[in-house]
Order: sequence, then C-alpha cells, then structure tokens
Amino acid sequence: MTTNSPLAPDRPPTTSRCGVVSLIGRANVGKSTLLNAMVGRKVSIVSDKPQTTRGPVRAVLTIDGAQAVFIDTPGLHKPRTLLGQRLNRTALGALEGVDVIAQVVDGKGGAGGGDLFVAEHLPARHICIVNKVDGMSRGAVLAQLKAVGEWGFEEYFAVSARTGAGVPELVASLLGRLPAGPPLYPVGEELVADVTEGAWVAELVREQLLAVARDELPYSIACRVTEWDWPHIRCEILVERESQKGIVIGQGGLVLKRVGTAVRAQLPPGAYVELTVRVARDWQQKPETLGRLGL
Repeated sequence: MTTNSPLAPDRPPTTSRCGVVSLIGRANVGKSTLLNAMVGRKVSIVSDKPQTTRGPVRAVLTIDGAQAVFIDTPGLHKPRTLLGQRLNRTALGALEGVDVIAQVVDGKGGAGGGDLFVAEHLPARHICIVNKVDGMSRGAVLAQLKAVGEWGFEEYFAVSARTGAGVPELVASLLGRLPAGPPLYPVGEELVADVTEGAWVAELVREQLLAVARDELPYSIACRVTEWDWPHIRCEILVERESQKGIVIGQGGLVLKRVGTAVRAQLPPGAYVELTVRVARDWQQKPETLGRLGL
C-alpha cells in the first residue's frame, strides 16, 4: 500500500526525528477518519457504527525531516463481551512506550464524562483533539475547547477530519514532538500501513457490510480471508445467528453482490472476491474464534 500525502511535497529521503503517535478515545469519535486524513490515504476503514476499528492500525507519514508512525486504536467502551474486553485491552496496550498520546473527542457530540474518564487513565496527556467541528459555530467550538481545556493536556486542537480543516496544523505539532532518531520504516518506499493484504481485504468487506447493517448486527459481523490465490480471494463472513445470515446475504444475494462490487473497486484490476457467510454462534465470547480472527 502506497501513498503520496497531500501534506507532503517531494523532499529528500532523510529524517532527523522519528517516533510513535497513538490516537486514543471513545468509540465513534473519528479516529480512523483522522488517521486517513493525516497520511493522505485510506488506511483504516471508517463507519458510523461503534467498534469499527478492532485492532491497532499502523500508518507511516514521512515529511519535513520527520517520520511519524501513527497507531489507530479501537474505541474505548464499556465491554459486554470478551471481544469488547480484548478491544479495550488492545487500545490501552497501544499507549505503552509511545512518544506522543493524542486523545480524540467528538466536538459535535460534545465531550463528556466518558471522555474525561479516558483522559484520567492516560499515562500522559500530550494532545487533545476536538474532532468533527465542521458545521459548528465558532462559539460552539470554543465552548468545547474550553471544556476539555480543564483536563490538563499540553496542547489542544479543533479539527475536521472529514474536510481536513486544522489537520495540517495538527500534523505539524505532532511531528514537532517526535524525538531525534533514525526512521523506523524505510524512507522512499512510501510504506503506509503494516497490515497484510488479506487482513486489508477482510476489513474492506466488513466496512461495506457495516454500511448496510442495522441494530445489533455490526457487533456480530467478523470477516477473514481464507484463501488468497490471486486474482481469486475468498473471504468468510461470520455472523452469530441464522437470522443474521439472511440479512448479510440479502434477497437474491443482493447485499453480497453490492459488497463484492464495492470491495473490488478498491483493489487492483482483475481481482475476484468470493464472499461466503457462516454462522458461528456467540463468536464474540469464544477465545478460540477470537484467536483465529486475530482479536
């Protein structure tokens, strides 16, 4: 996966600063959209459904003599399943040993007690990002900044990951906080995300399913690539109940057809994606299944 970030004009392939930046926050505050905006390409799937991100997604941006390795983390939430517990553990684990911690809050929804709870449990409070400020009045944005301004972070930003407003200034500040050191990833190869091709395709399938899922179904969907013989890719979709299987397939297979078409559009020409659906009852509570899914 490669990128040319709109934030980064061509520069000599050298760096003097390098470090790891973790994005943390409650579910659905826009961390994945923000990560995509910062590196200039889609490296993390997005959805308006909670628990979209289920594993740490690492993306690399090399610009202005610095290399930032960003980590997008699952949204912190009150877990009701073993999966939820593991997602929270993954998110908090991604804070260990990093150079910069950036908490993201939802400006439109308003920062609340859950966001403060997250802030109070951070090992360091470097940057707080009020996201989704597009469409908000200046007064409303200032009110949100004032509210989070009492939480003791070193720096605050108001941005819109969707429109890109405020993102260049945020990136500049994050890069400026990185310690001196050589790059962690090769410079000039334009590496963006260290996810396997199979894992990426499975996430693309889940992203499209989330767009059509309803009620509790988003939590019950998991995807994994079971066969990769390019250009043929076989992806298995897991649901928890027989009734959910029909929703995912759709009348006459229409939902799966739409999902397959949307996924192929994001892959190199000639890709063939075969989608199958299997019922795995209560997979969110089963350690063995979660292990096979890499969760």
